[in-house]
Amino acid sequence: MNALIKLDPLLKPYAAQLRQRYAHYLQRKAEIENADSQGGGILGQISQGHRYFGFNRSGTGIWYREWAPAAHALSLIGDFNGWDRGAHTMTRDEWGVWHLFLPDGLPHGSRVKVHVVSELGARDRIPAYIQRVVQEENAAFVGQYWAPPEPYQWQNDVSEHERSRGTGLEPPQQSPGTGPRTTDRKEGLRIYEAHIGMAQEAEKVGSFTEFTQHILPRIKALGYNAVQLMAIMEHPYYASFGYHVSNFFAVSSRFGTPEELKHLIDTAHGMGLRVIMDLVHSHAVKNVEEGLNRFDGTEHHYFHAGAKGTHTAWDSRCFDYRQYEVLRLLLSNIRYWLKNYRFDGFRIDGVTSMLYRDHGIGRKFTGYDDYFNTHVELDAIAYLMLANELIHAVNPNAISIAEEVSGMPGIARPTEEGGLGFDYRLAMGIPDYWIQLLKEKSDEDWHLGDIYGMLLNRRAGEKHIAYVESHDQGIVGDKTLAMQLMDAELYDKMGIFSENPVIARGIAMHKLIRLLTFSLGGEGYLNFMGNEFGHPEWIDFPRAGNNHSYHYARRQWHLVDDDTLRYQHLNAFDAAMQQLDAHFHLLSDTEVQLLFIHEEAKQLVYARGGLVCVFNFHPTASYRDWRIPVPQPADYRVVLNTDDIGYGGQGHVEAAAHYPWQDISMDGPMDGQAQSIQLYVPARSAQVLLPVP
Repeated sequence: MNALIKLDPLLKPYAAQLRQRYAHYLQRKAEIENADSQGGGILGQISQGHRYFGFNRSGTGIWYREWAPAAHALSLIGDFNGWDRGAHTMTRDEWGVWHLFLPDGLPHGSRVKVHVVSELGARDRIPAYIQRVVQEENAAFVGQYWAPPEPYQWQNDVSEHERSRGTGLEPPQQSPGTGPRTTDRKEGLRIYEAHIGMAQEAEKVGSFTEFTQHILPRIKALGYNAVQLMAIMEHPYYASFGYHVSNFFAVSSRFGTPEELKHLIDTAHGMGLRVIMDLVHSHAVKNVEEGLNRFDGTEHHYFHAGAKGTHTAWDSRCFDYRQYEVLRLLLSNIRYWLKNYRFDGFRIDGVTSMLYRDHGIGRKFTGYDDYFNTHVELDAIAYLMLANELIHAVNPNAISIAEEVSGMPGIARPTEEGGLGFDYRLAMGIPDYWIQLLKEKSDEDWHLGDIYGMLLNRRAGEKHIAYVESHDQGIVGDKTLAMQLMDAELYDKMGIFSENPVIARGIAMHKLIRLLTFSLGGEGYLNFMGNEFGHPEWIDFPRAGNNHSYHYARRQWHLVDDDTLRYQHLNAFDAAMQQLDAHFHLLSDTEVQLLFIHEEAKQLVYARGGLVCVFNFHPTASYRDWRIPVPQPADYRVVLNTDDIGYGGQGHVEAAAHYPWQDISMDGPMDGQAQSIQLYVPARSAQVLLPVP
């Protein structure tokens, strides 16, 4: 606890609550260890449920097991027995686990369900640990026994490709007195967030194979080092974006087979890309036919009973993390995806909903009392600590990211400090801030000090993933950054052979906002597919309200590939921006040094990662011979210029412009620096400068 309090002295009055949540985690951990007769701890029975429940081969036969303590009777049905509900009845043990042995096994691809008799009556359900679910012609979902005779043969290991992709330029050394800087820093995490189904241009559901062939090369070319896949776990309603999960161990069959997903991940690893999965353990779909809800007939089987077990805003069920078998289901799920599919980590969704008994619905978090009161859900906190412990026990290089909006302290600190053990937390306030700013103020009235402070306003010692916008900003009814800036002009004014003031401003501001967020907002960066080039249309999945159309559930890649349109310029800039980290490890440097700020002139200068970032937000004034302080007595050259013609600018600054340093110590330091340079920065543009040895 002392380490957390040292990072944030405001936590001192809450030391007892921090100790309480850590003690609760230790208690749950001890209960798990005591329940494991083999003494396996977190890597024992608690995370190997998928090897016990569901369908597991034993010799030539197959065991099928299901936890349903309140059920009256269970039987396995499927096309293998003509769907005869009396042919393969199951036996219950003292723990409420029903089991059945099939000595002759099951044919690969067999359609199966489990017939459950309970207080709900008799229903055909999908097995809880099923590893494949398909939708039939009548729209009903059914399980499949999935055991290909020839398992997928992996070809690549991402660890082989975790190396610097620089250009021979070493990260610059700082001058004496400014702190040491090593040359072996790792790159930051640069995530390309994607949805398989809408990643293609055709008006249909895209496939894993199409994504592997057509989208992974784009991600690699842009310079991202990780891809985050949404909606991988099976979900009955496509338009839920994958957040109403029904079958936690099943790959969504609408995108393809498990082997095709493995090939996607394998191919990404061969490109040096990590693959992160969007993991939903905060809630589950409430559907009875497709999901876990009332599986054994009771409301409290996997979930809390009553109001606590229902998320009213999401219309879904909330897990009861106190139950051993719920922990086993979810922890096994984590291990399953890491081991069977070789995912490199998770972005865990809805963490705020898990942390509070009221799920944080309608609450404003205004002070530390909100994080340490009777509303805090200790069982969920203990689960998240266990989950992160497991993730890193299975793969020490795995990544865990928390989608958490309340600001709970310690989310991304080690569990031994009383933290929750995540590696990163999403900087969720940043996109909301940009939206509010764009809606409420013209950019001529922006206060740069406020923007700079907001982008740096994050919990000390916790790594953050910054982003300007995510998929949420692109859903129908909202607007992406490009639409906020350029609106309808995006549709017919993006040609390179004509000039339009709205487009010119929009492209310039799009680059400035993204560069500012990338270089200041965190230790990692995230972009949702298409936003990098200003995709002009929102996301609207097929539904009754749009006649089940796929017209907006896709990405129009031809726009960025068309060399007569300006989308290419934003795309090229995004690629160049990624190289600031790939080459110079910008995101790995936690120190940001403000060098100069002038509100009236709309000027902002700061240093990070040995680079100097110079912004001119003024809408009309360009600054010639602008003198700025620099941290090193060295000449500087331009390594990124938003005004470059290739990025949709005017090209007023010479490519790789070189600025000699000047000793100003005799005249008195400038903003604490003894040296300066003079440069030309056009209106609404920015330059990133590198010291020249």
